Amino acid sequence: MDKDKESLNISRRRKRTTVVILFVFMLLHQTDKYLIGPLTTPIMEAFQINEAQMGLIFTGALLVGGIFYPIWGYLFDRYARPKILALAAFVWGSTTWLSAIAPNFGAFIATRASTGIDDASYPGAYSLVSDYFEPTKRGKVISVLQLTAVLGGIAGMGLATAFRDTLGWRGIFYVTGGLGILIAVVMWFGLKEVPRGASEPEMKGGDKVVTKKFEWETVKLLLKRPTMVTLFIQQFFHVFPFTAINSWFFRYLEVERNLSAENVLLASGIFAVMTALSGLIAGALGDWLFKKTPRGRLVVALIGIVGIMFAFTMLLNTPVENFTTFLVFEVIAGFFWSFEWPNAVATVQDITEPEVRSTAHSIIGMAETIGSALAPLLAGMLAVSSSLKDAMQTITLSAWTIGLVLLTFVLVVLPKDVKRLRETMAERAEQG
Repeated sequence: MDKDKESLNISRRRKRTTVVILFVFMLLHQTDKYLIGPLTTPIMEAFQINEAQMGLIFTGALLVGGIFYPIWGYLFDRYARPKILALAAFVWGSTTWLSAIAPNFGAFIATRASTGIDDASYPGAYSLVSDYFEPTKRGKVISVLQLTAVLGGIAGMGLATAFRDTLGWRGIFYVTGGLGILIAVVMWFGLKEVPRGASEPEMKGGDKVVTKKFEWETVKLLLKRPTMVTLFIQQFFHVFPFTAINSWFFRYLEVERNLSAENVLLASGIFAVMTALSGLIAGALGDWLFKKTPRGRLVVALIGIVGIMFAFTMLLNTPVENFTTFLVFEVIAGFFWSFEWPNAVATVQDITEPEVRSTAHSIIGMAETIGSALAPLLAGMLAVSSSLKDAMQTITLSAWTIGLVLLTFVLVVLPKDVKRLRETMAERAEQG
C-alpha cells in the first residue's frame, strides 16, 4: 500500500485545463469518427459498393475497438494516463492518414478498421477526471466530455458538406488526421497525472491519498459484482440501436425521406442540438438525484430509454410528406438521446476502486463495442432486403426493450455495490 505525497488540493485552474484538453481531444476525435456517416455516399460511389459492403467498413472499426478496449484499460491503470492518452491521439492521426491513401475497397476496409484502435481509449479520460472531481460532480463533467460526440457529429457533417466536393473525402481525412497528431503533442505536455482516488470523499480529511496498485485480483472481484455484470450485458444491447442510427441516419434522410440538402442539414442540426442538451441535462439530473439516492443516476437513464423508444418509433413512422411532424418527434427523441450515457459511466465509477476504473470502463466499452459492431452491417443487410426505416425500427425496438429490462435489474442491485465501495475507501483512509 502506497501513500502518494502529492497534495490533495488540486487547483481549479488545473481542473479546467484538464477538462479543456480532454474535451478538445475527444471533440476532434469524434469529428473524425463520425465523418464516415455524411461521407458514406461519396465513399460508396468511389469504390462502387452497396449498403451491405459499406456496413463492413463501419463494423470493422468497431470490432477492432472492442479488441483493444481491455488493452487500453490495462495500460491506463498501470501507467501514467496522460502519456497513454497522447499515444492514443497519435495512433488516431496516423491511422486516419492511412485510410485517406487507401487505393481500393479492400485496403480501405483494413485501414479504416485500424482507426478503431484508438476508439477504445476513452476509459483513460473518464478515469482521470474521476480523480479530479468528487462523485457528486462527475456526472456533469462526464456529460460535458460526452457532449463531444454530438458536437463532433455536427462538425463532421459541416466538414463533409462544405469540403467533400472540393477537398474530397480523402482530403478531409488528411485534415482530421493532422489534427490528431497536433493534439497528441498538446496532451503529452499539457495533461498532468493525479493520484488515483484523490477526489474520493473519504480521502479529503487527510494529508495524503492512500492508493493501491493495479491487481488482477481486484479485477476478478469486480467481475463478480451484480451491478457490473448486469451493466455489461445491458450495454451490449443498449448501444446497438445508437450505432445503427449514427451509421445510417444521414443516408436515411437523403434517400428514403427524400429531403433536400438544406432539410437534411436542418434535421441533422436540430437532432444534434437536442442530443447535446440531453447529455448536459442528464448529467446534472443524475448528480442531483445521486445525492438523494444511490439509484438516482439510473432512474434518469431509465426515463431516457422509455422516452427515446417512444419518440424514435413515432419519428420513423411519420409520413414522408409531414416534415414538421417529423421534426417534432426528432426533437423529443434528441432530448432523451443521451440520458443514459453520462449516468452509466458515472455509475461504473460509483462501484469501482480507483486503481481499476480504466479497466472497468474498458470492460463496459468492450460490451458496447461488441454489441454495436454488427449493428451497421445488420442494418445494411436489412436495408438491402427491405428499407433503412424497417432496419432501424427492428433494431431499436428489440434492443432497447432488452436493455430496459436489464437496467431495471441494475436499479435493484446497485445500492449494495455503492455501499461496498464507500466502505472500502473509508478503510483505506483509516489506514493512512
